Formats: sequence, structure tokens, C-alpha cells
Amino acid sequence: MNIPLGVFQSRIKNKKAVIAVVGLGYVGLPLAMEFAKKGFRVLGIEKDKDRLRRLKNRESYISDVKHKDLKKALASGNFKPSGEFNALKEAQVIIICVPTPLKRKHHPDISYIKEAVKGISGHIQKGSLVILESTTYPGTTEEIILPLLEKGGLKHNRDFYLSFSPERIDPGNKSYPVHKIPKIVGGISREATSLAVTLYRSIIREVVPVSSARTAEAVKLLENTYRLINIALIDEMAMMAHKMGIDIWEVIRGAGTKPFGFMPFYPGPGVGGHCIPKDPLYLYWKAKRFGFRSRFIKLASNIISSMPQYITERVLHLLKAKPVSKAKILVIGVTYKKDIKDLRQSPALDIIETFHKKGLAVSYYDPLIPYLNINGIHLNSIKPSSVNLKRFDCVIIATDHTCLDYSFVLKNARLIFDTRNAYKHIHSPKVVKL
Repeated sequence: MNIPLGVFQSRIKNKKAVIAVVGLGYVGLPLAMEFAKKGFRVLGIEKDKDRLRRLKNRESYISDVKHKDLKKALASGNFKPSGEFNALKEAQVIIICVPTPLKRKHHPDISYIKEAVKGISGHIQKGSLVILESTTYPGTTEEIILPLLEKGGLKHNRDFYLSFSPERIDPGNKSYPVHKIPKIVGGISREATSLAVTLYRSIIREVVPVSSARTAEAVKLLENTYRLINIALIDEMAMMAHKMGIDIWEVIRGAGTKPFGFMPFYPGPGVGGHCIPKDPLYLYWKAKRFGFRSRFIKLASNIISSMPQYITERVLHLLKAKPVSKAKILVIGVTYKKDIKDLRQSPALDIIETFHKKGLAVSYYDPLIPYLNINGIHLNSIKPSSVNLKRFDCVIIATDHTCLDYSFVLKNARLIFDTRNAYKHIHSPKVVKL
């Protein structure tokens, strides 16, 4: 029997609705914790056995979820993880937070979404609200999820409601946890949008409804495409400035004094993580289906993808007096972002692999990553002692972790190639900046 819309909204407001989060990764687990903190009963569906084991041991594997918060949610009974979709029989709200990687040739891989929806469809209650948070191309919610849910005879706006609300998690950003980040919501119908807005307003300060799921999907892609293009622009400016003998970091500082019409972006060894390297290419792929080729997205992606190669070339030029076979390189910081234990799409890995292919001896240090296994390259993080630092011809700052002792590195290293402006207040012949 369906729940009347008004009754459903009241159940959400009174925290009587049971919420299921499918996919307990860097998006799903923090979201589940936020609902649990607010007094909702939350079911977590996760197929990864290692994650389930760690949850059973009350151990958080996501940096934005503290062990004590996870333990509290589990002990209270407000959060219950499971590896089975049949747990969804208890839920009235189902939120999908699964990965959306890329296949070869920039083709979207929405197989995880399809698998999740198929699992949901066999156990969904009539009158439930289903929300997709996984980043994807415009049209996925309406063109893929809706038919899959209706395949078994259910009818939207009668038997269930469907919305899209893009995740905006920024791992490690303490200024903007889940509840402080404005939430975009777009449903397949006005009723679906209204329910999703009611739900998210129970945990998030500002919820912004848009006219459709398709619009909400495009909002997320615009956000990340904006960043991709501007990072690519400043990367290209950095390469240009180097040719002209200009310090790009000083240029950015100067331009940043303008109180309007400028927003600073910073060059680096490339971009990593789940969003910027991949999401704009979902939009690029979808646009091609409409006969439109986004030149900006493709060019920006190509520029950013070339940065690891550009950095290796710069370093080899600095070491041109040294035979390649005898050169030794130390890469400091291998995660894609500082202070985050996450290697996804990290450009530092591409730098290591490129040097290795060229025959150079490459080592690395990262306080968060004890070992690496990259396409057959096995490395252990070395201790950055004075003896070890002096062994290397060049030290590359690829990720600028806060805990690093940069003064100690400067004192003991022969040469430093700084891709992150970690030495912005230092003028030394030892330091070469991107």
C-alpha cells in the first residue's frame, strides 16, 4: 500500500522514515553518518567485504568519518551495515552512492548504478523515495534508472518517487562537512523533488531545488568542468611563464588582489580524485550523442593529463649533466590531495611510472601511504632522513602534506622541484618551481 505524499513527508520530518544508503564509500558513509546523527535509522548496503569487515570491527576507512562517530552510530542502532539488498525491505528512502568510473575512450561506466538499481528493484517497498547521488551524465536518472525500476510493474509517482541529488563531498575539507554544503535536488516529478527536499533539509542547512533530474545532473558536471578548464588554463599559463622566465605563482598572487572578476586557480602536477579528471568527460560523451563536440573539455583534459610528462621533462632537463641510468629521484607525497589517504588518479603515480619507464631510479616518501604497487612497480615509502635525502639528485614535491618538515628537506636535499609552491616564501638556488 502506498504512503500518501503528505504522510510520507511527515514521516521524514518526524524521523520515522528508514533510510538506506547503497554504497558506503567516501560519499555514502559520511552521508549515512549524518542521517544517523540526526536520529534517523540508517541501513548501509555495501558489497565490498573488506569494508563490511572494518565496519563490523567499528573501524572507519573514510578520513571524514571519525572512529568515535562510527562507533556511536553502530552502538545506538541508528546505523546498521549489510551486504545484502534484502535489507532494503525495511527502508522507505533509498540513496544510491556508487562509483561511476570511465571506460576506455572516455565512455561512461554506469554498470555500478545499474547493478545497484537491479538490486533495489527486487526489494523496494511501494511508496519509496529513490535518490541517485552518483555523478553521471544528464539523462541517466530518467533514461536508465526510471525504466529499470518500472520494469517490474511499478509506476513512478504512484508506487515510488525518483530524484537526483549530486554529491558535493570534498574529502578532508573540515570547513565544509556534509551538513554545510548546499544540496541540489531535481526530481522526475514535482512530488519527487518535494520529498527529496524535505529529506535533505533534515540534515543540510540549504537545499536548492531545480526543475528536473536532468538539470541537477548537469549542475554537478558544470561545477567540475569549470574547475577542470580553469586548472588547465593555469597549467598552460605556468608552462608559458616558465618559457618567459616569469614566476607564475607571483603572477597569481598579483592577479588575486583584484576584488572582482578574478578567482585564483593554481598549477600542479595534474589532478586526481574521483571528480575532476572524469566527470567532465561524462558531459563530453553525452554532448557527442547530440552532435555537439565540446572543444574546451577535451582540450582541458589533454592539458591536465600531460602535466606528469611535462614535470618529468623539466626534471630531466635540470639533470641533463647526469646520465639517466645513474639519476636518482625522490617523489614526496603520492596521494592526489594533501592530508588525504587517497591514491585515486593521483598524478604522482604517473610521474613515478614515467621516470621508471625512462630507466631512472625512483623512490617515494608519503606519511600516509606505506607502500605502492603501480603496474608492477613495487615500492615502500622511505624515511626522509638527512642521509636518505642526500642520496637523491632531485626531490619532487608532488603533494604538499601539512605534516612534512619542508625546512629539513631543503637543508638536506641537493635539488628540489616544487610543483605545489610549498616553498613560496623561500628563495634558494636549490628550489625550482613549476
